[in-house]
Amino acid sequence: MSKIMNSIDATTSMQKIITISLLIFTLGSSYAWTASLEELRASGTIGESATGYVIARDSGAQAQADSINAQRRIIYQQKAATQGISADQVGKVYAQEIFNTVPAGTWIQINGQWTKK
Repeated sequence: MSKIMNSIDATTSMQKIITISLLIFTLGSSYAWTASLEELRASGTIGESATGYVIARDSGAQAQADSINAQRRIIYQQKAATQGISADQVGKVYAQEIFNTVPAGTWIQINGQWTKK
């Protein structure tokens, strides 16, 4: 019985280490993603849309926009599942918050028209 308990304790400890490592990695990559997002916004190569997703305003930024949108899509889908609404609805709510918090000079698209905040 003691061997089983030690094995369970070792497994639990290993799971905690893995979880903490993944959390640190995720937070670190989120920081890099945020810095890159801010740089892309400031340069005008991407803008924010009313759907809650970014749009590449320069074709050279399409890969970054796709990556940012993939991460946002995951968040929107998770929120939608817990709230019983569509991911599109969640994205629109997030878009309003994004519009309110992005710095002046950020390009935003409303009804298909680009404007600087």
